[in-house]
Amino acid sequence: MVNCAALDGYEISPRFRQTVEERVARLERDAAQDEANVMQLDDPDHIRRQMRLVAAQRTEALRMRIFLDRARTRPSPAAMAR
Repeated sequence: MVNCAALDGYEISPRFRQTVEERVARLERDAAQDEANVMQLDDPDHIRRQMRLVAAQRTEALRMRIFLDRARTRPSPAAMAR
């Protein structure tokens, strides 16, 4: 199956790219912290839910990284004026 988004090629602004990169970093940081907090939990259901949260955070971070890898960054207006 061919991924149409990869073939279309799309551009994003530098500001949007930065926002997404910051979100990815925050998700990965939160996932690491939430995973470390599992050691403090006793209830198996709490542990399971916490690990599902970690998995969701990492999945979303990966999805956003793939998006960034496939997107081209549009030149900023300042760079075009030179």
